[in-house]
Parts: sequence; C-alpha cells; structure tokens
Amino acid sequence: MKSLPLPLRVAAGLAVTAVEQARTLPTKLAGLPVTVASQALQASMRVQQQVTELAIRGDEVLAGLRPVEESPEWATFDEDLDDGAFDVSRPSAFDRVATDDTDDTDVTATDVLSPNGHRPTDPWALEERALAEETERSDAAAELAAREGYDDLSLPQLRARLRRFSVAELTQLLDYERAHENRPSFVGMLTRRVATVRDQS
Repeated sequence: MKSLPLPLRVAAGLAVTAVEQARTLPTKLAGLPVTVASQALQASMRVQQQVTELAIRGDEVLAGLRPVEESPEWATFDEDLDDGAFDVSRPSAFDRVATDDTDDTDVTATDVLSPNGHRPTDPWALEERALAEETERSDAAAELAAREGYDDLSLPQLRARLRRFSVAELTQLLDYERAHENRPSFVGMLTRRVATVRDQS
C-alpha cells in the first residue's frame, strides 16, 4: 500500500490530538484555577525572597560605609551632665513632707526623725547602710545554705527538713533561692512554709 503524503498524515495526527485534548479539557479546566494560583504564588514567593536577599546585602554594604556612633546624642548619663547644673544641696519639691501642725513650715526629708529619735545622716550614708545590711543578709543566707548543703538538696529532701528551720532561716533560704536558682517549685514551697510558720506563731 502506498503511503499517504506527509501533510495529510500530519493533519490526521493533529485532528486526533485535538479530539483527545477536547475530551480531557473538562478535567483540566476544573484544575486550572488551582494550577494558575499555585504558579502565581510560587512566582510571588521567589520575588519576595530575591528582594529580601537584596535588602540584606544592601544592609551589609551600607553598614560597612557608615561609622558607628560611640555615644549617640540621645544617650545622656549623669556623669555627662555639668555638676553645676543641679544644686543637690537644696531639697526639691519631692523631698517635702506635709505636717499636721497648723504652721505652714515645710519639713524636708532630712528633718524627719529616724526610729531611734536621731536625725538621719545624709542620703548617701543611708544608702550605704542599706547596702551593708543587704550584704549581711545575703552573706548570712549563703552561710546557712552552705551549712545545710542546700544546693545539693532535692525538693523532697528540702521538704523533709523544713520543720527544723525558724522563720528567719526560712526567709534566708527563700532569699538565697531567689538570688541563685529561682526554681518555682522551691520558691513556692519555701514561701508557703514561711506563711505557715508565721501563722502558727
């Protein structure tokens, strides 16, 4: 049998392919929006990624060109201020304490008597005394914790020893725990025990 001319064979092949494509067209049309949306999303994400990469490279280049300020103008510290700008020897309005007397004389914070009846010294001495007392308390707590082997105690072991501590010792252990590990279970147990002992006394 003599073969048909090539153009005719190509036309027949195109016709068959067109019919097959027409049969699968409804299923392709159903998935077409999803495919288009997916491709658009992928393209958008690629563009965003490229823009971000460019911005990062730009930041690196600009950071190398711009010198870093050692002390920004908005950062002002007490030692940077002129000592003569503020007169700390005169009490401010916040230092004044109202009195119940009928006269209108103002009483400054330095005029208020301490519990022992003496006038307190300057505020710096009061602060130093408070810091010294806090250091003493901290040292006492650390000494108690070391003596009892507190750092090596598990929660059940600590619970078994709680009854032999006084309120002061329990408070020291609580301060020690908060300053070091600050474990919620230990803090909670010590806090509850302090409250219980105080209620019983």
